[in-house]
Amino acid sequence: MADTAIFDVDGTLVDTNYQHALAWYRAFRRFDITLPIWRIHRAIGMGGDQLVAHVADEETEAAHGDALRDAWTEEFAPMIDEIRPLEGARELLVEVKRRGFRLVLASSGKAEHVDQFLDLIGGKDITDARTTSDDVEASKPQPDLVQTALSRVNGASAVMIGDSVWDVIAAGRIDVPSIGIRTGGFSRAELQDAGAVAVFESLPELHAGLEATPLARPSSDAG
Repeated sequence: MADTAIFDVDGTLVDTNYQHALAWYRAFRRFDITLPIWRIHRAIGMGGDQLVAHVADEETEAAHGDALRDAWTEEFAPMIDEIRPLEGARELLVEVKRRGFRLVLASSGKAEHVDQFLDLIGGKDITDARTTSDDVEASKPQPDLVQTALSRVNGASAVMIGDSVWDVIAAGRIDVPSIGIRTGGFSRAELQDAGAVAVFESLPELHAGLEATPLARPSSDAG
């Protein structure tokens, strides 16, 4: 049993994945690199430090990696006001907190974006800590974010809630179980094959089904 719930943000609590994919597509086009958007979408959930080589190649990362990440930031900025919370995001966080879990956010996104997204869901007053790609050397699917998130609340054990296979893989690398949410566009089978112990269609469905998950109750009073 866990004492800490670690939530991904982008694609899990707020609906950002397709804006991210389009921003990356436009960033690559600045360098005359055209990639299918579906392929980019499949990598959303990775941090930018991992994504460029994954969707293109190591040569592109070496030649343009930092510039591509800067371009992505510029392309994403005009779309940020379009972002809306996913249904039931705050209600789920409130209920998990009420059950006694520590709440930590572990996002591959930038700190300033996460800060704005938390305002959308009113999450600042109920989360205990957060970590972003700015805080670690390597983002998802490396486990650094999950490990750092757990350490920030002195948690003994955790469960990860995320929308992508990259969330599940990152958590699994340090033996943290994951709950998958299909809001990122990954199939139930993909999330299960990556290691998710349970998969839900939406946040309200997870909320209604908490008793059948590791979020039923914490291992001890998390305070």
